[in-house]
Amino acid sequence: MNNKAYLLLLMTTLFWGGNAVAGKLAVGHVSPFMLTTTRWTLALVILVPFAWRHLRRDWSIIKANLPLLMALGCVGFTLFNATFYSALQYTAAVNVSIEQAAIPMVIIVLNFLLFGMRAKWLQLAGFGLSLVGIALTASHGDLSRLAELDINFGDLLMLLAVLFYGIYTVFLRFKPAMHWLSMITVLASAAFLATLPFLAWEYTKGNLVPPDGRGWAIAAYTALFPSILAQVFYIRGNELIGGNRAGLFVNLVPIFGTLLSVLLLGEDFRLYHATAIALVFCGIALAEHGGRKAAGAKPSVRAPIRD
Repeated sequence: MNNKAYLLLLMTTLFWGGNAVAGKLAVGHVSPFMLTTTRWTLALVILVPFAWRHLRRDWSIIKANLPLLMALGCVGFTLFNATFYSALQYTAAVNVSIEQAAIPMVIIVLNFLLFGMRAKWLQLAGFGLSLVGIALTASHGDLSRLAELDINFGDLLMLLAVLFYGIYTVFLRFKPAMHWLSMITVLASAAFLATLPFLAWEYTKGNLVPPDGRGWAIAAYTALFPSILAQVFYIRGNELIGGNRAGLFVNLVPIFGTLLSVLLLGEDFRLYHATAIALVFCGIALAEHGGRKAAGAKPSVRAPIRD
């Protein structure tokens, strides 16, 4: 079960690493809220034909839990992505990489404050080791460069996005048991509806940029991989090993983002990249060792998604 969770979470962070690259490539080709709305529209077009019969079967569960499901979709899907893409309009991808690494710690803090869940020292040590690896990547191998980074409005937006995803993760424990297609379709529907006010605001401000050819390609990628597959995999991974343990895998996002930048954007791969990757994986392994000891032989399961 642990191995299954690891594979799902590795795929999740790979797709999210691609989302970070896509978000930067989208600047000037589609505006942030237009991209957010388009990705969830396309996601629903893909999902609904496959999910329809499951939605009908699960309708009584959906109706009974609709406020929770709408809130999860709004906070975890819309608010996170809208602020994430907006942050990239104002700050560097380096800053976003560092700030996104705060998600696991936000999850640990929220779980402690709201539910009294304590993280083990090995988990905190693993988080710290992974954070060093991310900082090494973001600073191009020279940690002293971190002091030169400018903090601006985009960084504040990214910190807000981090908080949104931390809240979404810790409240996944309350999701009802239903087919995974029903779950992701309802959450995507909530995300789509929640984007409309932001899209209207972007239009009235004169900031709306309709997607061009590259914009549509980016929207298609974000709809299929970060929006559908990654979210389903993350929900299931969170279900199998719990929020604190699953959340630490988010530290792989900037690592995968860097590797994809090397492959897709032609950036150089250097020794510090390899060192950073090793540190992040070692940190996750250390934290997982502590997490497994704390959990014993039992996975952290609240309400499984039905097959």
